[in-house]
Amino acid sequence: MNPLLTRLHPYPFERLRELTRGITPNPALKPIGLGIGEPKHATPELIKRALMDNLAGLASYPATAGEPKLREACAAWVQRRYGVTLDAATQLLPVIGSREALFSLAQTVIDPNRPGATVVCPNPFYQIYEGAALLAGALPHYANSDPARNFAVDWASVPAEVWARTQLLYVCSPGNPTGAVMPLSEWKTLFELSDQHGFVIASDECYSEIYFRDEPPLGSLEAATQLGRRDFRNLVALTSLSKRSNVPGMRSGFVAGDAAVLKQFLLYRTYHGSAMSPVVQAASIAAWSDEAHVVDNRNLYRTKFAQVTPLLAGVMDVALPDAGFYLWAGVQGGDDVAFALQLLAQYNVAVLPGSLLAREAGGVNPGAGRIRMALVAGVDECLEAAQRIVSFIQSR
Repeated sequence: MNPLLTRLHPYPFERLRELTRGITPNPALKPIGLGIGEPKHATPELIKRALMDNLAGLASYPATAGEPKLREACAAWVQRRYGVTLDAATQLLPVIGSREALFSLAQTVIDPNRPGATVVCPNPFYQIYEGAALLAGALPHYANSDPARNFAVDWASVPAEVWARTQLLYVCSPGNPTGAVMPLSEWKTLFELSDQHGFVIASDECYSEIYFRDEPPLGSLEAATQLGRRDFRNLVALTSLSKRSNVPGMRSGFVAGDAAVLKQFLLYRTYHGSAMSPVVQAASIAAWSDEAHVVDNRNLYRTKFAQVTPLLAGVMDVALPDAGFYLWAGVQGGDDVAFALQLLAQYNVAVLPGSLLAREAGGVNPGAGRIRMALVAGVDECLEAAQRIVSFIQSR
């Protein structure tokens, strides 16, 4: 067996299942799950129709690079959303959801034979970043988020000697689980570090279309363009239809950026066997070409957060995030695991302890004392969950 597999940590949900083994949730209350970030809104009819109308594609082997029409649809969306012009043939590739691409990109760019091969990632983080680093033969370095700065990542805490051996940097904006959005000044700092040390930046932007301010979140390609970096050197942006269009089961997204990096990424993925089904490609074209369903989806999240956030803010440390569909809340007493287990047992509401989403770095686990709540269900169910949490806190 690959010895690197022994370095992997259990996934947060596996750890939570182990912790909750033996707990019997209150049977008088129906279960409500706020733990997993799986969109629950209805899949748009236009996507379903496109799937059904293109079933003949099942009879064909797909190309790893995707159909030109799909790449062009994705590039057109980038132009409309960010005002950024891409060469659809060289600067963009369809992927089987952003998770697959986040993992396989590390296998493409990391040279494990270089001493101290390092991948820097935010902390707390999406666990794929860590697993991708470890299985590529690199060591992860965790940059803690700063609660005093709206949970922005403290990149200044990363020592110069760590940057010097860094080959890949994962960023997530809007952030999971914090919802923080990176401003242009932060991008400028990271681009300068990338220029100095030569590492690739992988920008995870799968929550970009769920936001609560009038101005949409700044994207990495957009930031690079504003800073005059039109070749997108050492930058790869990753996005997905899962959250934007409520199709997590379709496994469809794309990556875009540095043509030289994407050329090697395509070579890796050709052997990796990660070509998108022609049926999914057709449905993806329909999804990327329509914005009305995205606006409706965003408005539904805005309605939920506008009702749930003030209700919870009355009893716990929580505020409306910049973007995304998570609430990142501080808990009384600071024991996030105990809070989650007691809430499940007494009120049958599942949340994810923040400490399971982070690693101890600098003597601190930045997720400790917080919980992540995914407001992915309907408005009524999310409100009921919030009311149960209020009752639970008030009864403690």
